[in-house]
Amino acid sequence: MLHLGRRVLWRGMVPQSLRVLLLFLLCGLLTISCHRSSLDAKAPVGDRNRIVMGTTAAINTLDPADAYGTFPGTLLYNLGDRLYTYKLGTNDLEPQLATAFPTISADGLTYTIPLRQGVLFHDGTRFDARAMAFSLQRFMENGGAPSFLLADLVESVNPTADYELTLKLKKPFAAFPALLAFSGACAVSPQAYEIKPGEFKPRQFVGTGPYKLVKFGTDQILLDAFEQYWGQKPANRGVDIQIFSSPANLFNAFRTRAIDIAYQSLAIEQIASLEESAATAGWQIIERSGSGIDVLTLNLKSPPLDQLEVRQAIAALIDRPLLQERVFQRQIDPLYSLVPVSLDAHQPVFKDQYGDSNIAKAMELLQQAGYSRTHPLKLEFWYRSNVIKDQLAAITFKAIARKKMDGLVQLDLKSVESTTAYKYLDKGAYPIFLLDWTPDFFDPDNYIYPFMECSTGSVEKGCEEGQSVLWGSYYYSNRANQLIDQSRKEQNPAIREQLFVQLQNLLAQDVPFIPLWQNKDFLFAQPGVQGASLEVTQKVPLWTMQKS
Repeated sequence: MLHLGRRVLWRGMVPQSLRVLLLFLLCGLLTISCHRSSLDAKAPVGDRNRIVMGTTAAINTLDPADAYGTFPGTLLYNLGDRLYTYKLGTNDLEPQLATAFPTISADGLTYTIPLRQGVLFHDGTRFDARAMAFSLQRFMENGGAPSFLLADLVESVNPTADYELTLKLKKPFAAFPALLAFSGACAVSPQAYEIKPGEFKPRQFVGTGPYKLVKFGTDQILLDAFEQYWGQKPANRGVDIQIFSSPANLFNAFRTRAIDIAYQSLAIEQIASLEESAATAGWQIIERSGSGIDVLTLNLKSPPLDQLEVRQAIAALIDRPLLQERVFQRQIDPLYSLVPVSLDAHQPVFKDQYGDSNIAKAMELLQQAGYSRTHPLKLEFWYRSNVIKDQLAAITFKAIARKKMDGLVQLDLKSVESTTAYKYLDKGAYPIFLLDWTPDFFDPDNYIYPFMECSTGSVEKGCEEGQSVLWGSYYYSNRANQLIDQSRKEQNPAIREQLFVQLQNLLAQDVPFIPLWQNKDFLFAQPGVQGASLEVTQKVPLWTMQKS
């Protein structure tokens, strides 16, 4: 009754014409309010000058001396600067904290690098050669997961002038500038860190990059634009990173527009769903061939894989387009070399020599090796039980062999969890294993050396010590070792590329590994986000993004 009485009183006191006008204005305000509520329901909650990013990636540390993963690398890419980086949208290396490419001594061991002036760390400390030398020495001496990348190669790091750095290598390495673009090789403030084995600061970061770290939580990481940044200032005020417990939660958050961008890692069907509805929903899908590859590693000490014809027959049996279309819904690219198509040195050697699902060639090779329907080839095929892509691929391989090889090939699928697999891989436990590889730096060397190098071994005994042992392949080739050594010394890009062509041809000839696919990376952005991009190095430049 009280509310009704007030309404009656209001009507009695206000003239009819004014009541009509007020009702008209009230309806208009309600319409505008409803419209705004509708827009807000579709837009991510929060400051419109900040970008909200969603991910499922695990982030245990942001200490560059210990961080060794794709998503932590993306954060360090935005928080810090390195001597060299990649020009946006390309795989072309360019100076960052350096002002030019190195001057290299005649023996290929000494690199002299001029440094940028006028750069400040997030804590106000001045950047100079001493700070850069400190950062690289800390990276090597503290002994974190990626420390070997520089420690195995660098003899010394010295500031030879206020803004000049000199590095001496233990052995020539032509890809050294590319290695210096590794995310963890960034400059950190000598006032915030120390050089001490095993000493890390996982929840802080003090560097020179376009963003500074303001919060590191279990489910949220906050970055603010660094106002005193020397380079291109971020187009936004900061980035709020929301960490989701599952791909389903990340998928729903993006679909309901609770986040601006989604990156790593949605399931195959979720990516397909977003692609199908993009035209009507209006969101952006940035797709790029990534730097990660998947391969089969073949144990050359495990009969019958010690027979070349058997390995070549398996290579001929693989059907990459089938995997691409039916299994992974075009979310991978077929790969015919260990060197991905994103690099100029790539040669599709397995396509040229074996093709896809070349059943006639596979049967011919197996018959040469002494196999028949009454004496079929029986092989254990191992994959990681916790990686759904591996499971789907393994089931497909077995189905192809059963359907097309007329009983000549019988695959026994076996799986093991990743941690256990890596523990026993170099012990020769697995005849065939499906694995992935993400490079530490973007150069052909990092796709060839970690697979084909063997420091100690022989043709008779195979590899006893070296990189191929770590993969459980035990591949040994004196010719491969010679070519790798030459490629690491050669400074002429054209000659160096030809050396990698020869190495890829040798790979297809000997078949210690079979390349399968190159992964695709996906970045999803809401309609109002401008400047979203995905680099070939799997990095996401956050500073280019803003909301319209």
